[in-house]
Amino acid sequence: MLVVGRVQGVAYRAFAQEMASRAGLRGGVRNLDDGRVEVEVEGERSAVEAFLDALRTGPALARVDRLDVQWQGATGAHPDFRIWY
Repeated sequence: MLVVGRVQGVAYRAFAQEMASRAGLRGGVRNLDDGRVEVEVEGERSAVEAFLDALRTGPALARVDRLDVQWQGATGAHPDFRIWY
């Protein structure tokens, strides 16, 4: 998914990592050069949907304008959830 808004420089990646880790999700999050944040996540659908709800709010300083979500099959490629650089 791509997160659009004021989502860089406001601890959004750390927030996403914390929420995903609490939910037992796997994947990662990274800043993109154009100011968006990219998130890839795998896990039980109900946990992913709850994670999406948290991402729509984000941390206190963030402003999320839009989540562009594309659902795909899980690959099992991620052992945990990490911040990618």
